[in-house]
Amino acid sequence: MELELPSTIKIHSVVNVSRIQRYVGQVEEQRKEQPVPVVIKKEEEWEVERILNKQQIQGKNKYLVQWKGFTAESDTWEGRENLENAKEAVKEYEKEY
Repeated sequence: MELELPSTIKIHSVVNVSRIQRYVGQVEEQRKEQPVPVVIKKEEEWEVERILNKQQIQGKNKYLVQWKGFTAESDTWEGRENLENAKEAVKEYEKEY
């Protein structure tokens, strides 16, 4: 099957139909309480569930962070300087990969 794509997208336009799946967005579970930030040194911080990935962006290591109590849509790329209170999560990721 050949896809009709805009000229700005630089990917192969032929796809095996067995690989095509209907997109189902992540449904946020009904929660009684939203995650509450922790206050450290007069700044609000949220707890890191785990580190999902690492890449270099503009010459600096950035980590893809899964935040505890949030869905995947809330995952963010954070620099090491923003993860000072999550050293264990970074250490676990580095050890695993």
